Amino acid sequence: MPSDARRVALEVLRRTFERAAYTDRAFQAAAHGLGQRDRALAMRLAYGAVQRRATLDHLIECCAERPVAKLDPLVAGALRLGAYELCFTHDAEHAAVNDAVELARDSPGKALVNAVLRRLAREKTQLLAALDDRTPAGAATLHSVPRWLAEEWFESLGADGARALLARCNEPAEHALRANTLVTDAANLAAALDVQTTLPGDPPEAVIVRGQFDAHGSPLWSAGHFMPQSRASMLSAHALDPQPGERVLDMCAAPGAKTTHLAALMHDRGSITAIERHKGRAAALRTTIARMKVHIADVQVADVGELPTKGPQFGCVLLDAPCSGLGTIHSRPDLRWRVSPDTVQVLACEQARLLSAAALATAPGGKLVYSTCTISAAENERQIGAFLDGQQQFQAIDLEPLFPAWRHPRGGGQLLALPHVQGSDGFFVAALRREG
Repeated sequence: MPSDARRVALEVLRRTFERAAYTDRAFQAAAHGLGQRDRALAMRLAYGAVQRRATLDHLIECCAERPVAKLDPLVAGALRLGAYELCFTHDAEHAAVNDAVELARDSPGKALVNAVLRRLAREKTQLLAALDDRTPAGAATLHSVPRWLAEEWFESLGADGARALLARCNEPAEHALRANTLVTDAANLAAALDVQTTLPGDPPEAVIVRGQFDAHGSPLWSAGHFMPQSRASMLSAHALDPQPGERVLDMCAAPGAKTTHLAALMHDRGSITAIERHKGRAAALRTTIARMKVHIADVQVADVGELPTKGPQFGCVLLDAPCSGLGTIHSRPDLRWRVSPDTVQVLACEQARLLSAAALATAPGGKLVYSTCTISAAENERQIGAFLDGQQQFQAIDLEPLFPAWRHPRGGGQLLALPHVQGSDGFFVAALRREG
């Protein structure tokens, strides 16, 4: 009988690619009842096989001599799982092959699974060595991303930058925490954690965790001492730089990492209006605000794009906009297969709508910060360029002197965090001043 871990991994693969399920949610449902060791193995196999789908399908097609799309779904899933184990893990080959064959035992393609995986076990070294990333098409296969994404990053970052970024996107994400300075600081938080840590110093609240750590199971999390948050994500609150006593608008506030960071920078003095359009997420946001010992944030359920044009104006406005999330694909295995150029264009239109609302909410002399967790010119540089062309009263603020380690590779005063450069998530930040 195949192991429970491989059985769960196959179920997650099939739910992801046959039913368009989110991999993390599919895993939580499928892995219920697994022991800790089997759960860890199932997650490694499922997430890895989802992430490496393009490379795996190429290898399978080389050995099967037919398109994966024409295979029985059970056979395709078993082959992807077995191929991932053979090519990207140090697991025993016989166990990987035998379990994959057994998982496909109810399919007439069981013999094909056996034949393809045994051939792949013999030829994997040569097949993998034949892959290269000299072109966007080759990079898409080698690094397992959609071809359009490889082409976009080659164009925006140059060939060398794109190759480095694509390689980093298949490595584990950095695990960072933000010390809640209303309660503690980075050094004291690191000392209190029962795990190896590093203090990067930039941003000052950041603590990098170097070992296995259940953040949400920690009593320090319950006590509001920290927020799991990437270092790059911490930049947007620092770029806004709200001062104690100011009136701040956080336009897309849930789940609350940035709202509570803004409050900490303000020493919990002043006021923050935190907008969230979904009632359930707004309720969770209120819970987060309370856990993080914040008293100045008022949560309102509304669509920020429909805020009254003559309503109250704010000295500081943060728009951490809904985006494609392409700066986080190293930690979200199925995201690369969900986003398309059409997705990006739809989001860009929504971002432009929200930026217009942000402009109306920003008081004369006030500051507007726009941020995303994506590496997409249409959502970042071109979005801000179009905004400035249409909003003559706004001027760009040069952030590079404040954040030299996070400067945009092409300059211009904006920030662009890149996983292969700073080690954190991909993240974009632009700051604007309203002159009149």
